[in-house]
Amino acid sequence: MTSLRSAAQASQIGLAMIFSSWDSSGDSRRRVNIGLMEAIVTEGGYGARKVKGGVCMDVTAMEKSEELHSNLPPREKLLAYGAVSLTDAELLAIFLRTGTRGIPVVQMADNLLKSFGSLYHLLSADYADFCSHKGMGLCKYVQLQAISELAKRFFSSQFIHEDIMSSPAITQHYLQDLLSWQDREVFVVLFLTNQNKVICHDEMFKGTINKVEVHPREIVKQAVKVNAAAIILAHNHPSGNPEPSLADKLVTEKIIEACELVGVKVLDHIVIGKQSCVSFMERGWI
Repeated sequence: MTSLRSAAQASQIGLAMIFSSWDSSGDSRRRVNIGLMEAIVTEGGYGARKVKGGVCMDVTAMEKSEELHSNLPPREKLLAYGAVSLTDAELLAIFLRTGTRGIPVVQMADNLLKSFGSLYHLLSADYADFCSHKGMGLCKYVQLQAISELAKRFFSSQFIHEDIMSSPAITQHYLQDLLSWQDREVFVVLFLTNQNKVICHDEMFKGTINKVEVHPREIVKQAVKVNAAAIILAHNHPSGNPEPSLADKLVTEKIIEACELVGVKVLDHIVIGKQSCVSFMERGWI
């Protein structure tokens, strides 16, 4: 019989779909399929062996699991644990592909992120600034610019083909990426069809570090121009705190009143902070 100790170990490493079997020597073990690999949990710990089309990694003791996880190269780690398990530096290293003399590619990627301050600022850097960093040149610049543009098109495609009100998390994530890095307040409006698909989005007003002047009439004019049936409002707080101010609430009420005159619905107003956002709709304010 498989021991309780082995079962506990299997639980600790978070493996699923456990099946009991016996090896040729009679030792009890549990076999677990994890994607491209097969993990073996035994009395002495666990291991992983190559399956057809998979990756081969042997681990003799369970306590080595964290060390194995952290020491895997980015590609192998992605295959074994999924892309979500990788750090920003590890994901970036996959696209950079190679390091330079004395600097492994993951370290190079980490240095870049620290130098630019964020992934956004790295991908937004101009050619001269990017290439001023050791090991960076034309090929790596082109690769990262292509990735950045592809990511933008991916999120845009979600808006074009879907009812964005059915997936508010996608909308919030898109607006978070668009506005959270801004160092002054920017007021954005998403213009929607009667099926809640995005016609376009405009950065309509730009302000200072702590305020932006919004003109409801200009929003109404643009909504009529693009034949929008509804709109979503969004702006950022450079302070990082997304909690709406009294002024935010008052201007939202004015925009709602102005839009009602032309039959345009205001579906939400999303305030963006550094790490999170607040939705007027989710708060029940709209």
